[in-house]
This record gives sequence, C-alpha cells and structure tokens, in this order.
Amino acid sequence: MTEAFPLYWPEGRPRTPNDKRIAARFDTGFGAACRAVYEEIRRLGGQSPVLSTNVPLRRDGLPLAAAKRPNDVGAAAYFFYKNRQMAFACDKWTIVEDNIYAIAKTIGAMRGIARWGTGDMVDAAFSGFTSLPPPKSAKRNWRDVLNLPHNVWHTRSAIIIEYKTLASRLHPDAGGTHEAMSELNAARDEALREKEGG
Repeated sequence: MTEAFPLYWPEGRPRTPNDKRIAARFDTGFGAACRAVYEEIRRLGGQSPVLSTNVPLRRDGLPLAAAKRPNDVGAAAYFFYKNRQMAFACDKWTIVEDNIYAIAKTIGAMRGIARWGTGDMVDAAFSGFTSLPPPKSAKRNWRDVLNLPHNVWHTRSAIIIEYKTLASRLHPDAGGTHEAMSELNAARDEALREKEGG
C-alpha cells in the first residue's frame, strides 16, 4: 500500500544525488503545490491519488506547521488511470514543494497529450509511469493487496467490503486483469482464514 508519509519512492526509479539537485524557479508553497497535483490528477481522470513525501501531514493533507524540512526532498504521486496504477516521482529540485509542483506540471503536460494527441500516443507516454508490479517471487501481504492498514485490526465485514470495492475495478470484465483479480481473491481468502484462526 502506498503511504503519504514517509516517502514511498517507486521501485526501480533512480534517485538524484544530493550534489546534483538544483534550485527551481517555481514560486509556490507546499499547500499550493499539493493542490496543483491533486487538481491535475482530477482533470486527467485519475482515481485514488496519494502524494507521498517525507513531510508529516495533518489530516487535511497539508504539512504540520512545526514540521522541519526533510533531508530527503523527493516526492511521488500515485493514482489509478484506466485501471493501471501510475507513479510520478521527482527529486531533481532542492526543496520538496518544487518537486511536488514539477509532478503537477508533468501531469498537466500529459493531459495535453491526452487532449490533443491520439490514444496510442497517450498510452505510449504513460507506459513509463506505470507503477511496476512486485517481482513474481514476492507475494504481497493481504493487507497491501486489499489497501488495508497494517496497524489496525480489521473485521470480517471490512475485509469483504474492501474486497468488493476493489473487485469492481480489478475484475477483467471491468477492465482489470486476470492476474490482479487472482491476487485479490487470494488476499481475501488469506485474510478471512486469518480472521477465523484468530
């Protein structure tokens, strides 16, 4: 499951070394940059956005007033687009809000391709931003598959509700894949077995 805090950097994406980061010319604050990302994702038609950084957040998604600037200034935005999870990440700039704003600008550029380009151009452009699945040998925990927090006790009904919500999107008849649905079914079965045993 993708977390907003701490930073969840996409697997396999290279990081910018600290000495190679540069100052941006953006003129934006943290809150405005966050709102810009969420707005661009909404305009694109993305679903379930998560903006991940090393800045502790309040419940409304804005930074804590007393939060110190993190050493790791990277930012990553995750969302679903046409039933595929997308991952946009940036750590090129010297401060977090500039990296967040760069993600917003990139998604805005992709929206332009979607609006003015052809369907195959959009799919080709987005292929590099698809969040990579875990290696075949790595089985995900049922909580991650069902998007349920690890540190909370889940009732049988909560598991079933989340399963049905995800199944409505991941089922092959709804545009999902057989692999995703198979993983979801296995996670549900494992979760319910654990509940019966505990």
